[in-house]
Amino acid sequence: MRERMRQNIFRGCGVAMVTPFKQDLTIDTESLQRLTKDLIDNGVDFLCVLGTTAETATLTAEEQHLVVRSIQEVNQGRLPLLIGVGTNNTQAVVNRLQQDFYKDVDGVLVVTPYYNKPSQEGLYQHYKAIAAATNLPIMLYNVPGRTGVNMTAATTLRIARECPNVVAIKEASGNTEQIKEIIDTAPEGFDVLSGDDSLTFELIALGAKGVISVFGNAYPCQFSKLVHAAQEGQYAEALDIQRLCRPLYKPIFIDGNPAGIKSLMTFQGKLQNVLRLPLVPATPATQEVLKTLAGKMPLY
Repeated sequence: MRERMRQNIFRGCGVAMVTPFKQDLTIDTESLQRLTKDLIDNGVDFLCVLGTTAETATLTAEEQHLVVRSIQEVNQGRLPLLIGVGTNNTQAVVNRLQQDFYKDVDGVLVVTPYYNKPSQEGLYQHYKAIAAATNLPIMLYNVPGRTGVNMTAATTLRIARECPNVVAIKEASGNTEQIKEIIDTAPEGFDVLSGDDSLTFELIALGAKGVISVFGNAYPCQFSKLVHAAQEGQYAEALDIQRLCRPLYKPIFIDGNPAGIKSLMTFQGKLQNVLRLPLVPATPATQEVLKTLAGKMPLY
């Protein structure tokens, strides 16, 4: 077994950033940069860019680069940047990571291949090939509700033990027992992060090292405080914040992600409520629920 190359720098409260669009469906870089500053100023620990919440599947390669560059201009190296690069084509991911563009990022998020539903051996070989192609820290991303395949704890741990630059996993399976098994038996330097806002407190209490949050786009201060309190073992304080946030967790996902969070952020004046097809805005009924609940959230 090779010695682990580095420790995971993606801990605490990470936010899976949305991509704001103008009415003509072009990227709203001004709003994107304001959002970046808002997250930095409100206690977020790292930024996850070009993930599911960013509607990355609808962005061209040039647009993806524009998004990253726009965020980098504001960030100026203050927070680590985790960039989504995963597809269901192993060689395409390998080729992408050879581009000079990726020399300036801090790590990459690689989702399990979707649609073609590989076996557990296929998942292992996929990540092994990608890890061999780059020196960048890699975070695995298990989200069976979107990909159609669950990566088991055994496969995750096999990858973690044999690929030293695989430093963490974003676990969004919702399977607490599976996640706990990974936390309890992971090799040193390999961390688990929550991929579900609603499970963040519970998973940190079990030993997870943070979260990649959707909710944090709208409420970075509140969610950062929740995560940091939980990390420090201040569970009463974390639970108090959890009770305030919990009513919004389900409604922001009723009509899919990022339809709900973009509606919520529209009420806050952070962006326009524009999505790219095949995604559409949340229904008027959902928007009304979100608006009512948002009005009850205290300001920090």
